[in-house]
Amino acid sequence: MLKSFLFFARFFVFWLLFFLVDRLTFIIINSKKVAMVPFSEIMATFYHALKLDLSMTAYIVVIPLLSYIYWLLNGRKVIELKWLTVYNKVLIVLFSIISVVNFNIYREWGSKINAKAVGFAISTPNEALASSASSPIALTLSLLVLLIAIGFVLQRYVVLRKLEFKASPIWLRGIAVVALICLNFILIRGGLKGSPITQSMAYFSKEQVLNHAAVNTEWNLISSILSAGMTKSNPYVYLSKQEADTNIKALYTPAKDTTINILKTKRPNVVLVIIESFTADLTKTLGNEDGITPNFDTLIHKGVLFSNIYSSGSRTDKGLVATLAGFPTLAAGSIVKWPEKMQKIPALSQPLFKNGYQTSFFYGGESEFDNYKAFILSHNYQKLIDKNDFKGGNVTKWGQFDEAVFGRQLEDLSKEKQPFFSTLLTLTNHEPYTLPGNYKFGQADNVAKFKSTAHYTDSCINAYLNNAKKQGWYKNTLFVFIADHGHLLPKNRQDIYVPQRYHVPLLFYGDVIKDEYKGKKFEDVGSQADVAATILGQLDISAKEFVWSKNLLNPYAKHFAFFSWDNGMGFIDNQQCVTFDNVGKMILYNSNAKDKELTSKTLASAKSYLQNVYQQFIEL
Repeated sequence: MLKSFLFFARFFVFWLLFFLVDRLTFIIINSKKVAMVPFSEIMATFYHALKLDLSMTAYIVVIPLLSYIYWLLNGRKVIELKWLTVYNKVLIVLFSIISVVNFNIYREWGSKINAKAVGFAISTPNEALASSASSPIALTLSLLVLLIAIGFVLQRYVVLRKLEFKASPIWLRGIAVVALICLNFILIRGGLKGSPITQSMAYFSKEQVLNHAAVNTEWNLISSILSAGMTKSNPYVYLSKQEADTNIKALYTPAKDTTINILKTKRPNVVLVIIESFTADLTKTLGNEDGITPNFDTLIHKGVLFSNIYSSGSRTDKGLVATLAGFPTLAAGSIVKWPEKMQKIPALSQPLFKNGYQTSFFYGGESEFDNYKAFILSHNYQKLIDKNDFKGGNVTKWGQFDEAVFGRQLEDLSKEKQPFFSTLLTLTNHEPYTLPGNYKFGQADNVAKFKSTAHYTDSCINAYLNNAKKQGWYKNTLFVFIADHGHLLPKNRQDIYVPQRYHVPLLFYGDVIKDEYKGKKFEDVGSQADVAATILGQLDISAKEFVWSKNLLNPYAKHFAFFSWDNGMGFIDNQQCVTFDNVGKMILYNSNAKDKELTSKTLASAKSYLQNVYQQFIEL
């Protein structure tokens, strides 16, 4: 049976070599973009590409594997796969064509070939031909011939086409079959980790061209095509374009573009802490819960609290994008699934980087999860520290405990040039609610464990700030604390459409805040997506590109928040909250049902919001 594994091992080697040649060609073509990049970093591209290459090869091998299994279980002593040569050659030609098309698309668009490009070629072939007229024909054809020739030669000398076996019992053949199927499934999935494979697993560099080189072209194309249904048409068209546009313009056009300046300086360091599941319900100030977050409640009285803030969604990926990019949720969709679209939206790190800030991101888990890594590295974060950068220590199923991550950020910032912008995403307050020590509220049920992990994170924040006070940069640093999303616990708010599920605290804290604003609360309704514009407003940096983010400290801004979940959406302002089921087309929650006119207006705002956000997503 070892011959079986040798046969498939050689098959994998062949395709890995082909993808290596393809990737090397891509890098050579884009050599000007990496001219100043260290050679070692360029070579690292091939290492970080392996997971997606292996996954793509595992998909390719499915058909040969099924054929092999059929003949093996039928007792054949000699299995000939003569058709495999034809199979491979067809794929070599097809993949070579995809590769040379990708080279030209990347030159024009800055993104790899995807469903959008394929749809463009099919729906408007004349325009596609016109767009490709500037492509270097001679070079394109030469590369095509070269890739096909190399592929054919490799196929001839690497891939076996015949297997001979000695007679073996059916149980042994069965074991071999199960082993091969399991191994192939693991490779397709990208391993046994919590999250299946995504493009982020290939991202590793600040140089986007290297990240794009590391992403397997064919895998990326297939993924894009399978996901293309959500990017072709808008499923949330409720109003005419003119009416929806008018409603959104009214929401985002303040009478005056100004701000309340609460900081002592225009160029403080900024540390943004995004806290896992840190719902407002956990605090005494906003949720009337005793003893869970005593330190955070103390900080509230020394900082600036925005007490009526709502998260954009109910998952970390949506909260991360909303907080850092000011980009709202898409109901059933999430922009993180489309890296080529995600990289086109702005993020807070970009204008700060352009204004001289050193940028960093700290996370104790797998940054590849839900394409976080692709988002981070495509938005001018100069440093990314994740689970793989920690050695030893206690860990949860998800990664490092919060205290280790806070400690690592503090250690690195002590060496950082000022001003800096650093983001930290916590994770300990995530199910299964594991702690390195005692559980403050016991482990009787999930409520008790959730309160205990929240209490632990609260203590980590307190210890972190006490240690930060010993640093020279502390007095010139603005700390911003916000949750990634709300939670059904600890109050067991089971209904996803209830606005309290999205209520989160937003706190600005630090010596850099003017004394007259310390302890002040702003009680108007706002959104997690407003963090970007609000921070930039304090730094006197334009936030015009953050079209879905408004300055919470602009007295003339409209006060509202939009949130959504898989099948519905909600809109809340200072007067009313209405949530709506997009499938059943019915109102699920209405805080002021008696006022029919106001309800109609609020619902129109919600519909306009989702309709326009989704349309922008399609057009990215």
